[in-house]
Amino acid sequence: MKNFFISCLRSAGQVFFQNSAWSGILLIAGIFWGSHQAGSTAPAWGALLALAVSTLTGRILHLPEDDGRQGLWGFNGILVGCAFPTFLDNSVWMWLALILCAALSTWVRTGLNNVMRTWRINSLTFPFVLTVWLFLLAAHSMHSLPSDSLPVPGEPAAFASAFDAGFMPLLRAWLCGISQVFLIDSPITGLIFIVALAVSSPRAAIWGAVGSAVALCMAILLRASASDITHGLYGFSPVLTAIALGAVFHRPSFGAAIWALLGCITTVFVQAAFDTALAPVGIPSLTAPFCIVTWLFLLPLVKFASDKAPDHSDWHRHGGRQGRHDRKER
Repeated sequence: MKNFFISCLRSAGQVFFQNSAWSGILLIAGIFWGSHQAGSTAPAWGALLALAVSTLTGRILHLPEDDGRQGLWGFNGILVGCAFPTFLDNSVWMWLALILCAALSTWVRTGLNNVMRTWRINSLTFPFVLTVWLFLLAAHSMHSLPSDSLPVPGEPAAFASAFDAGFMPLLRAWLCGISQVFLIDSPITGLIFIVALAVSSPRAAIWGAVGSAVALCMAILLRASASDITHGLYGFSPVLTAIALGAVFHRPSFGAAIWALLGCITTVFVQAAFDTALAPVGIPSLTAPFCIVTWLFLLPLVKFASDKAPDHSDWHRHGGRQGRHDRKER
């Protein structure tokens, strides 16, 4: 039971590439804070339920124990648990669908990784994206899964108003860009998430903060939707891209930093493209932009001065080794 509990906590941390139970505790606390602040704790309880189901699924399927110990059975599942109560109305059928989708995310991850290992990359959070997309699309045709919180299928929204670039709106948008990784719209949650990252890896915390800041600047300069900017919807995928390229897959160097910044900027454009492409079918882009851009930046197997030959198929082990190197250097 203790190992199961620790595996679940590490799964929460692994959404940000952190193999740390302490980070997981803080991230879950941030989810509960943001959910309570929004007036409904359903996303937080959904996160815990899906976390347990997806981790238990890995155990039932006898997937590699090392993956389970490092929290890799459940990190897609916890995102599923946050998404369902966010986009679907609270009902028995929603919770049953959540359980099925959380379990599905674990074996979909295994299958996608088996395929992607050929190209020395892995599925990242795409199992979450793929499975939730399928269930949300189905919800448009299933009246027992009310989808009032989903985007209404139709043409992309026209430009409405410019973003108010005062200090407090900027601060809120920056922090919400981090909290929205778990679909939580709360600057306090964003601050808790930065602390959770710093507990495990100060480098990851810095890159997460930089990723949200770069995305915010780009979205304002390119005059994206003021509402989307305010609620951090242009920030969460660049945050993950920044951590992946800047703090996980490459050792610190000037070249790696430029590569990570380019990845962040590219993710903003891909985010806008996905939002436009998915508007007619009425589903959110989730973390698909992060997955697409990170794959595109990893597939060339670019090496920088301090890197060895990169192999991105086992990012959790790479991240763990990098963490040990960081401690030695300090």
